[in-house]
Amino acid sequence: MDVQEWLGTIPPISIYLLVGLVIAVESLGIPLPGEIVLVSAALLSSQGHVNPWIVGACASAGAVMGDSIGYVIGRRGGKPLLEKLGRRFPKHFSSAHIASAERSFERWGMWAVFFGRFIALLRIFAGPLAGVLRMRYWKFLTANLMGGVIWAGGTTAVVYYVGVVADAWLKRFSWLGLVAALLVGLASTLIVRRKQAGPAIQDDLGAEAGAEDKVA
Repeated sequence: MDVQEWLGTIPPISIYLLVGLVIAVESLGIPLPGEIVLVSAALLSSQGHVNPWIVGACASAGAVMGDSIGYVIGRRGGKPLLEKLGRRFPKHFSSAHIASAERSFERWGMWAVFFGRFIALLRIFAGPLAGVLRMRYWKFLTANLMGGVIWAGGTTAVVYYVGVVADAWLKRFSWLGLVAALLVGLASTLIVRRKQAGPAIQDDLGAEAGAEDKVA
């Protein structure tokens, strides 16, 4: 069972809470499949199972709050926090990944927080690393709000409308497939009947010819 199927088995309120919670925890710096959960929930919204506006709002709130808490933790924990995360999650917080993220922050500043929301690995780093590097909070908050709302709301909107269009096309193709199947079936029936009728007509003609010969 994939994420979307599993989400479809739980009440809508649980989906909203789960979307916000998973994205918030991911933004804290703990690797979780936030984007997968968001996309799955948005697809469910295109099928009418949940409200896309609430999905987008919960995702945005989770992204902003998670990054903000991550910022506070990073600011208080400092470099030792990154080292601890590196030992705990070596795949995501290796020294090479941290060095690359630090270069991005040094070069782009607050825009690293904004664009980091759209990059899977940097999305985990953004909050804690901004705190460790002691970025001014107002800069961080501005970029965090913009990035979180645009990423979460935009992803929900795009996936929702793609899902609606895809569902409409699938329904259209299903009707076309049904009509095509009926036409093929009708054509096959006519061809079979014509083939069956051919020998019968020939037998009738042969019988008539034989009768004429007897009369003659």
